[in-house]
Amino acid sequence: MAADTRIESITRRLVERSKPTREAYIDRVRRAAGQGPHRSALACGNLAHGFAACGPSDKEALAGDRLPNLGIITAYNDMLSAHQPYERFPDMIREAAREAGGVAQVAGGVPAMCDGVTQGQPGMELSLFSRDVIAMSAGIGLSHNMFDAALYLGVCDKIVPGLMIAAMTFGHLPAVFVPAGPMTTGLPNDEKARIRQLYAEGKVGREELLEAESKSYHGPGTCTFYGTANSNQMLMEIMGFHLPGASFVNPNTPLRDALTKEATRRALEITALGNEFTPAGEMIDERSIVNGVVGLHATGGSTNHTLHLVAMARSAGIRLTWEDISELSDVVPLLARVYPNGLADVNHFHAAGGMGYLIGQLLSKGLLHDDVRTVYGQGLQPYAIEIGMDAAGAIERRPALRESAEPKILAAVDAPFQPTGGLKMLSGNIGNAVIKISAVKPDRHVIEAPAKVFHDQQSLIDAFKAGELNQDFVAVIRFQGPKANGMPELHKLTPSLGVLQDRGYRVALVTDGRMSGASGKVPAAIHVTPEAADGGPIARIREGDMVRVDAVSGELSVLVEAGEWETREAVTADLTGNGFGMGRELFAAFRAVAGPASEGASVLY
Repeated sequence: MAADTRIESITRRLVERSKPTREAYIDRVRRAAGQGPHRSALACGNLAHGFAACGPSDKEALAGDRLPNLGIITAYNDMLSAHQPYERFPDMIREAAREAGGVAQVAGGVPAMCDGVTQGQPGMELSLFSRDVIAMSAGIGLSHNMFDAALYLGVCDKIVPGLMIAAMTFGHLPAVFVPAGPMTTGLPNDEKARIRQLYAEGKVGREELLEAESKSYHGPGTCTFYGTANSNQMLMEIMGFHLPGASFVNPNTPLRDALTKEATRRALEITALGNEFTPAGEMIDERSIVNGVVGLHATGGSTNHTLHLVAMARSAGIRLTWEDISELSDVVPLLARVYPNGLADVNHFHAAGGMGYLIGQLLSKGLLHDDVRTVYGQGLQPYAIEIGMDAAGAIERRPALRESAEPKILAAVDAPFQPTGGLKMLSGNIGNAVIKISAVKPDRHVIEAPAKVFHDQQSLIDAFKAGELNQDFVAVIRFQGPKANGMPELHKLTPSLGVLQDRGYRVALVTDGRMSGASGKVPAAIHVTPEAADGGPIARIREGDMVRVDAVSGELSVLVEAGEWETREAVTADLTGNGFGMGRELFAAFRAVAGPASEGASVLY
């Protein structure tokens, strides 16, 4: 089915805006691909170093250009649940590659930090910058010029966007992303949130809190709420970098292993030595990016992707903007209710029909571009499937369910949970910002209240504990942008603000920092641009100013006379404390050159 005329119009505008950068990018990709398998460019000494540790059969294969070699970029570490399953993958991939007539080598590892571990800690100030470090680390691994395609093993918040930027930088190589899957369901997410709020109120102690958290995050795999990590998996499938149905299969299961082996075989088939050469940089285009944004809105996905999708698109020469994202939100209905904008987790989402049902529903109304290339072939329709295994243990793909197995979790496109997507853009005399409203009750979509101004999240928490916030207010947390301190997530604020909202106060948050991809019921205008450290208008807000956060009209304003507002001086803050400890001193150069949130908050562009 042809795409909806509104989707087509936004896509055409994106194509026109991107022409100069996209054409230059495609030219670079084609010139690199035209040089053929790159081992032929290596001198004998170079090549000998490249296969010195291989077994005899792999050395023989790599000595010429007869057989393809897959470069594995892995985010494995055994501390983080989402990435621990990758320990087994390289051996599995190498074996599957040999069976299919190819070779696979681990080209390099990339760092994988966990925002769950660093939340509210100094290390969180490295989190966003880790995305660009991951892209550069993957680039170093692939720079050895030994590879005909790349397999990217990564799941969580900054890892997949960083790997995607690397895949586009090496866009002459085919790229297949290989997920590890979500952990099995533990303590329900709403119960975990309840215990967190009780702890914030002092009604339960650390022992009870740790018990609840440990029952929530209890085994290998991705956290099961619908934050940035699982939004990543949705994006990689709907943009065609996963094999159909691969995103939400649990780790260490026969189906998960079968999908990993299938990804290996498919990567070999789409090299220049195979029959379906699919360089990643040409595979993805403006339609693929729009499909990703549509998926984000339809599922109520992570606010972090208003940063990451912009940066990912730019790495392929595509100039996605917040305005594009906002306009698509007005077109795309919300079809999923997964925590925090519902009680279900991603395992329940998958069981209800998952990505296959979602894609089928969106395609049926022309809300996705079907005429795209994917690692699986041509078109997105092959992704509208239900995945399983047959009696012989082979992967089986059946047409997606015609009806949701659980309409309270996954809705039909004709009966959505709400007619528009979960993300909105705000603008006004404070600047531009992003708000996620899919989990916010409609009576909280507009908040007008006096400002309470803080320069770090701990100050607000201290004020809450001291009983100083029992009123309607808009919390303004500034000097949290990329130039100030690396733009940490401020998820630690959620329990305190949630308690105040539950007490009946009308509260909202305005910040140039980020909230977690799991940000929920409190209205939060985040990613405010320009940031305070750049002299942005958020630095002019004073204690007691009336602030309006309006997710209906899209307004973010301080209600003062224009003449007074324009003549106010922006305050400054002592940011020296952000420069040292937990590795922060290593990132001074990043803070100095980081771009604005609206352009991806990157140090690379």
